Amino acid sequence: MARDIIGERAVIVQQPLAQRFQAPVARRFLRRMAGNRREPRADRLGIDVAHEAADVLQLAPFPLVARDAFRFANRLRKIFRQRERFELRLGELDQLHTERLQRVHLLLAPRLADRLVVHRGYDSAPMPKRHGFTFASAELRDMAEQVLTRAKRAGASGCDCEVSEAYGLTVTVRKGKPDTIEHNRDRSIGVTVYLGERPRVRRGHASTSDLSRAALEQTVDAALAIARHTAEDDCAGLPEPDLLAKSPKDLDLFHPWELGTEEAIAIAKRCEDAAFATSPLIRNSEGATVSTQQSQFVLANSHGFVAGYPGSRHYLSCAVIAEQRGLMQRDDWYSSSRVPGNIADPRSLGRYAAERAASRLGARKIATCQAPVLFEAPAAIGLLGHFVSAVSGGNLYRKTSFLVDSLGKEVFAPSVSIEERPFERQGQASTPFDDEGVATRERMVVRSGVLQGYFLGTYGARKLGMQSTGNAGGHHNLVLGWRGEAPAPDFAGMLRKMRRGLLVTELLGHGINPVTGDYSRGAAGYWVERGEIQFPVEEITIAGNLREMFKGIVAVGSDVLVRSGRASGSILIDRMTIAGD
Repeated sequence: MARDIIGERAVIVQQPLAQRFQAPVARRFLRRMAGNRREPRADRLGIDVAHEAADVLQLAPFPLVARDAFRFANRLRKIFRQRERFELRLGELDQLHTERLQRVHLLLAPRLADRLVVHRGYDSAPMPKRHGFTFASAELRDMAEQVLTRAKRAGASGCDCEVSEAYGLTVTVRKGKPDTIEHNRDRSIGVTVYLGERPRVRRGHASTSDLSRAALEQTVDAALAIARHTAEDDCAGLPEPDLLAKSPKDLDLFHPWELGTEEAIAIAKRCEDAAFATSPLIRNSEGATVSTQQSQFVLANSHGFVAGYPGSRHYLSCAVIAEQRGLMQRDDWYSSSRVPGNIADPRSLGRYAAERAASRLGARKIATCQAPVLFEAPAAIGLLGHFVSAVSGGNLYRKTSFLVDSLGKEVFAPSVSIEERPFERQGQASTPFDDEGVATRERMVVRSGVLQGYFLGTYGARKLGMQSTGNAGGHHNLVLGWRGEAPAPDFAGMLRKMRRGLLVTELLGHGINPVTGDYSRGAAGYWVERGEIQFPVEEITIAGNLREMFKGIVAVGSDVLVRSGRASGSILIDRMTIAGD
């Protein structure tokens, strides 16, 4: 840093009028050196120094004479001595300022806080209970109408916007004490405008968290300005009017949890306490977390579609660490639902997380081999996610999927089915319409192993010469089922069916090639012999190809778990490569 500054100032001294600039240069030099403590923040924000004085940037260099060189060296020594004294003084002032702030805090804290809540040594001023939305649904609709009117008057051929707000509370307790307490209250509006008609359409998008009338107008103007400078796109534009939802169903998605901070802390503490009480092997914790989130939105477009609804999402999680003879293992579990009453009992969840962590102690490597692999339900849900990605519009029209042109072809084992159920009441991914207002519908995505449909929004569908499937924004409650000759076995039955092989309970890394389907990930779990778990396994890699893995499914269990809008039991694959010692 100092070397760069010296280089800049050396150019100054080379000028015929250098003496005139020395005083301001020295002052700027001191300010810059003293300002070093501010520069890291600018670096983090990606801010570059955009302006320098003309005497630094524009004066042409002249030869440096010896006398000027000695004079410059002496001046530099004086400058560095002045800088040292200046920094010392700054440090003293900072210390004095800190001490003053501490004294002021001690004087004012008791007066500013209504009361102090003590949780085993943890003191905090309680957050006031603020439940409920800031805006009524009708107000959000009015804002959306203002945006559409402004866009139409400004010459937009089409426009859509989404106005939303959310509030919530998240609390984490670690080792018996509150670790984080976060209250959030957010709001935003996103505006997309279109100029021109297909096939010559320009698109612009802008958003803001300021919902005042002036800010809404500025956001529309910003989106229009962007659209005027974008390239024409023959697939851009609003969805066809006949695809939009006409009378959206009420799917019972809003169940607010009137949870106060102290109550949330108590729930998380019960969960973690139960984990520690399960076994003396549980020595540490990453914490138990309680979160409650409520939101509402209105989506509108210039085709006359206006609709929206409130929703809620709540969860409880616990992650603990077991230790034995200096070796540690971690595991976790969580429960989520739109309905607070459907969240797992805190003590039961904490005990289960502890049991999972303790059971992994004594894990070992195994020899490299090929064997059947049983994916526990949480890991199986991840496999379902890879399938969704492979048959989604973006990857299909870009030709970056191993399932390109697979419609109507067998992609799973014959007994596998995948159903999309967007109208499940209280479902985690339920919705009567997608992010563009297109009506959703129940359908079989995979029937008897054969791919029946893709996941498409309007743009992706047009790129493929197809029609939107109502999946702009993602899938809606996928259910992976087994329709074999025998009913789906429970988890113990899945182990017996595998007889010998690897049970995978955790996957690490992201070693998946979406173009080829090659699959290689770190894994941990248990080795199974004669249909029973023998010992925990770690530091291994499982490898295969997703196309072959999907077709190699020999059973899907009845131990169904629902996470992220996907439901699946454990999945048994006939053979994979397991890399160990």
